[in-house]
Amino acid sequence: MGVKQVLRAMDAFPRAEEHLLQKTKSGAFVSIVGLVIMSTLFLHELSYYLNTITVHQMAVDLRRGETLPIHINMTFPSLPCDVLSVDAIDMSGKHEVDLDTNIWKLRLNSDGHITGTEYLSDLEEKEHKHDDHKDHHDDSDNKTHMQGFDQDAENLIKKVKQALAHGEGCRVYGVLDVQRVAGNFHISVHGLNIFVAQMIFGGTTHVNVSHIIHDLSFGPKYPGGHNPLDGTERILRGASGTFKYYIKIVPTEYRYLSKEVLPTNQFSVSEYFSPINEFDRTWPAVYFLYDLSPITVTIREERRNFLHFITRLCAVLGGTFALTGMLDKWMFRFLEAVMKKNSRSLLR
Repeated sequence: MGVKQVLRAMDAFPRAEEHLLQKTKSGAFVSIVGLVIMSTLFLHELSYYLNTITVHQMAVDLRRGETLPIHINMTFPSLPCDVLSVDAIDMSGKHEVDLDTNIWKLRLNSDGHITGTEYLSDLEEKEHKHDDHKDHHDDSDNKTHMQGFDQDAENLIKKVKQALAHGEGCRVYGVLDVQRVAGNFHISVHGLNIFVAQMIFGGTTHVNVSHIIHDLSFGPKYPGGHNPLDGTERILRGASGTFKYYIKIVPTEYRYLSKEVLPTNQFSVSEYFSPINEFDRTWPAVYFLYDLSPITVTIREERRNFLHFITRLCAVLGGTFALTGMLDKWMFRFLEAVMKKNSRSLLR
């Protein structure tokens, strides 16, 4: 046996003579259905291959000396901007009252529409000037309370009472840059002199700290990221109190396909509400107490392997082709049997 005969014997795809091939309508129908199925599966596999996947890796966080950016965007529908302040304290002992770094306030009317803009430092300078002026005249807040308020305090009380009567609210937004250690920041009326606050609200139970958190994040957003506090609404209908959000921050790096690295943070949160009665000395506030995880998460974009794509494609298309071939044979034999039966009945 020659080499050509050996090669022909190994042919797994023998060809039939052209005159022996028979084309049928049923075969055309099965071929069209198979082509549609294979085209659909091909497009699905191509889309699956082109879409990027993300791989998560964990390691010990080795970063030092960096600051932690806190992006806040909140609305207080029942408190005017003149009484709100942002305070921060961390485990290192650093305590900042009435932070004025990149914080803005928007005055809102009773319908929630913006009526004015104020930089937070405007309020601080006014209050600090008021406090300094009071310190030059008196050595204690109690003595000041006995002698009455100066003109600035009286004007502030009158202005805030008018704002409360008109249903004014405030939107606080901006970025806080704090040290990368555990700590907390809170938004409250703590920036006011205690006697001024007492004259304005008439007691701690009348300070309504209802709030809406539009955005709270600890770094830039990344694809697929979700901040669990975004869109949170806490509206008080009865007695006032203090809201506390306990936040666990996880340092995160997002690596794009282009090798660009985006440093950010993700977090989980639990919350607690503590009602206040008229005998409590603490004033209502909204606290955000945060702690950092020692583990950093790296999220890396990757493309699926091309050989894996080819393997899946061959399996899908080959399987569909074989299945349509079997279906065509079954239909042909079924129709042939039916036609033979009909022809026999006509001969009888």
